[in-house]
Amino acid sequence: MLFIDNISISLGSFALKDISLQVNKGDYLALLGVSGAGKTVLLEVLAGLQKPDRGRILFEGRDITREKIQKRRIGLVYQDLSLFPHLRVFDNIAYPVRRKKVKSLDIKNRVAELASVMEVDHLLDRYPETLSGGEAQRVALARTLASEPDMLLLDEPLSKLDVKLKSELRALLGRIHKSGKTVIHVTHDFMEAATLATRVAVVENGRLLQHGTPEEVLRHPMNEFVARFSGIKNIFPCTVTQSPDDSGLCIAGIGGGMSVYFLGKGEKNEGFVMVPQEDIIVSEKPVDTSAINQVEGVIKESYLSGYGTEIVVDAGVEFVVSVSKSSREKLRLQPGKKVWLGFKASAVKFMKS
Repeated sequence: MLFIDNISISLGSFALKDISLQVNKGDYLALLGVSGAGKTVLLEVLAGLQKPDRGRILFEGRDITREKIQKRRIGLVYQDLSLFPHLRVFDNIAYPVRRKKVKSLDIKNRVAELASVMEVDHLLDRYPETLSGGEAQRVALARTLASEPDMLLLDEPLSKLDVKLKSELRALLGRIHKSGKTVIHVTHDFMEAATLATRVAVVENGRLLQHGTPEEVLRHPMNEFVARFSGIKNIFPCTVTQSPDDSGLCIAGIGGGMSVYFLGKGEKNEGFVMVPQEDIIVSEKPVDTSAINQVEGVIKESYLSGYGTEIVVDAGVEFVVSVSKSSREKLRLQPGKKVWLGFKASAVKFMKS
């Protein structure tokens, strides 16, 4: 288990501030944040490349805060990979093993084993400059695993790869994790984190904003930044009042003369309401369902997304809605068409300012 206890470090005008986090053995933690949020700095502190100003790091019950990088049994793979350009792939992978003064036959067997797992056994006589981005990433992973780390730190491992290579490397990282390896993976892509990670931590401006399972962070973001970062597009400033009846519903005024209902305690608050775009039903007339929120609007634009089509509907305020290809074609969802949007009160989430 890794226990990060109130870690702070100042680096010029930037600082990590009181980061506390627990990573259990076998976890796959995704550190999420925009560029400059402090994700890589935290990796460097964990690896021993940066020493914190305050706080401590416990790994398997041992205080490693000031311990040298060579003694931490933590492997770091940087975004730029840092392969040795003058060494063949074989010798790059063998480098950590040779430092342990292992017998030549054992080195050869270990390299062969890792090269097979990483599917680079056909590249052993090549030099790094001749490798594609995906091949170089696999070699860098093999070299790091050759040192037999107890934890693997990955800095944006998929950022420079095309769609096909990303898919292949995602599958490979999944297999590495399932073999029992604890992984901390830095990324700015929430969906990348959601497909790989068992835990997610969102970092912004040197602070830890929220952590939990991908489902918890996606469905229950704690503030507007996390909500927008996790891909929720319908986020509206609002003022909340309680419904006059005994329904247990609250009313959020979101501008444009519009209000939406959601489940809540009923106290008056200002804040934000969120409506996930995939929880909105599109129809040509009001739908006779349990969706209490129903509004009419006009489609402003339509564009392809990773999951089908997204349409932007002007209903006094603009809603983004995810629809399937078949729904788009069946309902002829084109700019200028009037449509109805329906969503349940339980789909609407409220956050205080």
